[in-house]
Amino acid sequence: MTKHLTSLRDHLAALDELGDVRELHAPADTHLEIGAVIRRSAENRDPAPLFTAVKGYAPGFRVLGAPAALSSAPGAPWARVALSLGLDAAAHPLDIVEELAAARGREPIAPVVVDRGPCQENVLLGEDATLDAFPVPLIHDGDGGRYINTWGAIVVRTPDGSWTNWSIARVMMIDGRRMAGMVRPLQDVGKIFKLWRDRGEPMPFALVQGAEPAVPFACGMGLPSGTDEAGYLGAHFGEPLELVRCKTVDLDVPATAEIVIEGHVSLDETAPEGPMGEYAGYLTGKANPWPVFHISAITHRDDPILPVVSAGKPVEEDHTAVGTTYSAEALHQLRAAGLPVTAAWIVPESAINLLAVTVPRDWRERSAFTSTRMLTRAIAHQALRPKVGYWITRIMVLDDDIDPTDLRDLMWAFHTRSHPTRGQIVIEDQKVTPLHVVYSPEELAEGGAKIAYDCLLHPDEDKRARSTAFKDNFSTDIQARALAIWENR
Repeated sequence: MTKHLTSLRDHLAALDELGDVRELHAPADTHLEIGAVIRRSAENRDPAPLFTAVKGYAPGFRVLGAPAALSSAPGAPWARVALSLGLDAAAHPLDIVEELAAARGREPIAPVVVDRGPCQENVLLGEDATLDAFPVPLIHDGDGGRYINTWGAIVVRTPDGSWTNWSIARVMMIDGRRMAGMVRPLQDVGKIFKLWRDRGEPMPFALVQGAEPAVPFACGMGLPSGTDEAGYLGAHFGEPLELVRCKTVDLDVPATAEIVIEGHVSLDETAPEGPMGEYAGYLTGKANPWPVFHISAITHRDDPILPVVSAGKPVEEDHTAVGTTYSAEALHQLRAAGLPVTAAWIVPESAINLLAVTVPRDWRERSAFTSTRMLTRAIAHQALRPKVGYWITRIMVLDDDIDPTDLRDLMWAFHTRSHPTRGQIVIEDQKVTPLHVVYSPEELAEGGAKIAYDCLLHPDEDKRARSTAFKDNFSTDIQARALAIWENR
């Protein structure tokens, strides 16, 4: 750990020290211009754009793009993610995953509720509680509307108060006082919504924008149902998060958040939401009816910052945040099942379709498996369980001489260690999502196939192909002498 950054502004200051933020003072339009700049920034690994002037909006209302995309900082491509989670900017992504997985084994540390926080420097109630004052962008050409939520936390609580869930999902602005968002029955927010529906009461919600930078990662992690994300982050940092009580609903939100939108989710009123450019890299689908979120209050900091993700072709926040956190959850689950696993990595460039898992050379001694195919199948079946299995469609099992975060290593191992036919293990009847565009309507409704690749070399030394890579083929003495020759020229 390096430092627990407890506000988005502290996070921006840390990125600024790396030269990884660029203030844009030229007026930008919420109609596609902001979305286009953010999309280009993410694709090119440019500094995070901070829009300081938005056409038609009061001075001081700002937009931050690509808040957790890959970084422009030399030698630290995962800096925005690492700093968000309290790690050194140059942390290796597998070290980030290990830290997140380790926190899953610790006792949660509950948050503390404080009397006041910067998120309530300005309080808008009644008719004043309108989104019209905020620069909500139309992000993609073809989106069904302007999306207020692409990087914020949706906070809901069970009616009995036993479970508070923080999640992240797209939410579209209908007008100044209403929003529409996905409330899927199988997701945690949908499970809690059903409890409120069973009581016949609209569900209270708070939509938190610009919380401390670790919050979206916990929201996207897919922790087991019933687990409080705030407690998990407390375990991760070794100290409680600070929350404040909302003004009009019985919920608590991160005290340093930039913007908090409060209200209730209607039990019977719906509105068309979508389509939207999404993490798979495509604009797909059509408008569908989802519950209406009615706004009762908005609180915000002075000069508030709205974080915005322009989802699409990798790599952006869906891939860095969901990929990293679900890698940690996969690693935790695989180890909890007793499988000999050294690393798990959901490859961001695959639009979080591909999970790469590595195992040690002595996996036979550490397990009851006698063949590479048996081990690959067992890992695949465990990894495809909820909630990790929701995202991935392919699994590669590799020896841990391969760094799964290195695309050169990954492609080399896949194409030289996996037999073109015998190396494949097809797993039928798996749940898939509409964002997996390769599946037919029938597969989306009934389930489709997913696949695992056995990319393991033979475990017996005399039958194992020998690598000619510098780090593998030469002794440490020869490596050192070679480097000395190179440096002395």
